[in-house]
Parts: sequence; C-alpha cells; structure tokens
Amino acid sequence: MTLHRCLVRPLMVALVLLLALTACGDDGGGGSGSGGGGGAAQGDPPRIAAVFSGTTTDADYTFLGLQALQAAEDEFDAETTYSEGVAVPDAERTIREYVADGYNVIWTHGSQFYDATIAVAAEAPDVVFIAEQDTEPQDLPGNVWVLDRNFHLAFYPLGVLAGATTQTGTIAYLGGVTLPFSYSEVHAVEQALADSGSDATLTPVWTGDLNDPTKAQQITTQLIGSGADVILGALNLGMVGAFEAVKQESDVLITAKYTDKSELAPDNYVTSVIYDFTVMLSEILTGITDGETGGYLGMTFDQGISVQPPANVDPEVVDLVEQTVEDIRSGDIDVVRDVSPVE
Repeated sequence: MTLHRCLVRPLMVALVLLLALTACGDDGGGGSGSGGGGGAAQGDPPRIAAVFSGTTTDADYTFLGLQALQAAEDEFDAETTYSEGVAVPDAERTIREYVADGYNVIWTHGSQFYDATIAVAAEAPDVVFIAEQDTEPQDLPGNVWVLDRNFHLAFYPLGVLAGATTQTGTIAYLGGVTLPFSYSEVHAVEQALADSGSDATLTPVWTGDLNDPTKAQQITTQLIGSGADVILGALNLGMVGAFEAVKQESDVLITAKYTDKSELAPDNYVTSVIYDFTVMLSEILTGITDGETGGYLGMTFDQGISVQPPANVDPEVVDLVEQTVEDIRSGDIDVVRDVSPVE
C-alpha cells in the first residue's frame, strides 16, 4: 500500500495515544489513472480501493476497515488504497475516480455510501463493488456484494444486560444520527427488555454527530442527571466524550460498539460489541476470486460479531449475556429487524 498523508485531528490523536493504536492512510481519491474499467482476469490479485467516512486513526469503525484491507494484502496479495474522511456528497466522484484508475474491487465502508455505490456499479459492470447495508436488498446489480452489518442482533444482548443491571430503572441509548440502523438498535433493546420481563425505561437520544465528543459529553451528563445509570453507546469518536461524562459517576455503567474501549473508563465500562470486517472481506474476496461477482453476506455471532465478556457486573449477568448470545446463535431467540423511526 502506498501511503501519502495522514488526516489527523487533535481529538483523534488523543484517542490514538490513549488506546495505543496508530495508523496512517492514503488520501486516495483516484486521479487520471488507467482510464478504464477495473475488470481483472479471474485468479489475478485484486486491486482494492476503499472509501471511508472517518479517519483510520479513530480506533473505531474506520480503523477496522483499515485492518481488513491490510489483511487482504497478506491473504490475497492484493494491491490496496483508500480515501478517508469522504463526505456523502463526494462519494460518487471518489468511486468513479477509482474505477478510472483501474481498481477492480471497490468497497464503500458505511451504509451512507450505499446509493452512490449502486449508482456507479450500474455504470461499471466490469468492476465488483462491496456495499454495506442493514437489510438484504432486492434486485441488485450483478456486480454488487452487500455486506449486512445486522446491528440489531448485537444490541439485543446489550438490552438484556442493561435490564439486568440498572438500579434506577432508567436506561439510555446514545446514538449519533437518526438512521434506519440506529432505529433497529433501539427496537432490539426494547425487544430484549420486553422478552426478559424488565420494566426498565429506555430513553433513546441522538447527538446529531457520531464524532463529536463535546456534544456527547454534554448529552450523557444530562442523561445521568435524569436518572440513567446504564448508557448504551452507539457513537464513533463521540464515545470519548460519553466516557468522560460517566467517569465522574461511580454508579453509572456504559457499553460501547466496534472496538474494546475499556481503557477510557475502566471502572464504568461493561462491554463492547466487537465487529470484525477482516473475516467478512476475506469471504467476499474468496467469492470474487472464485468468479462470484455479487452476493449477500450478513454478519452474525458466528461470523463478524462478538460481545466482550462483561466487566463490573455480577457473574450472573455475565452468564445471562453469554446465554443470550448463544440463544441468538442457535435460533432460540429471533431478534426482529425493525427500522421504523423511533418516536
């Protein structure tokens, strides 16, 4: 991978130092390139370009994408590049530039890029696209793989955990933006509370920005002041602020998403839903190598999703969460994917 420059903001530097994770990325973005489609002969090493919304130093969602790309270099002898910090209005242009540069696999890491990916895929039938979504779409172009994150599956065990640990009976969901996947997480927690017989109240709140620690800290402080003693965090970089808020309260617990964030508040941290895009990208690239130019692959507790063993809770709660995960895996618990807006 050719590296050109890092796009690092001060808060992200602080987070990286805290978690001892460092990474730097290509500014990507394509260019004049080869000027043609990226189709390669079956069996040739793939040339993979990724489009990231965040920065690879976030120790979070984008960093997981970088890890998957690096693993693809080793496993498939792939040539890789990426663009980070891509805004949704710039996505189609960025994708088209990678097509023009001759990349034959283009991965857009985030469901906000789905529409742009499908639009360009229809124009470039010789390129394979990997798009992320939170459902199984119908009538896909034949050159598109859909990676379904299944976020609702992951939040059901967190709902069980929250219902079993809250002392005040007030639980808060801290989201970033009101998107369908976020609604599905809230509804999964509601289902878990209902299924487990908990009478706890769930308060869902969105900060308006997945990566704003200041706003996250302010809102988390307000939630705690309103009686919430379990915070289910669903932010990216914004989680830094949420952890700062709970560290001031010895009796407030918090969960996170994507990566281990225990070092941010060891005495308040319970668990994180861990996502592994390395295994998902590997399976898709194996299919592409075998000539499968499109398909669907959903993340599950058997592949791509796991829950860290909970900390700072009673052993009985740890056992309950582990049993819940096993029941979802076996099919004994059916977590409904409900993306209807939360009132």
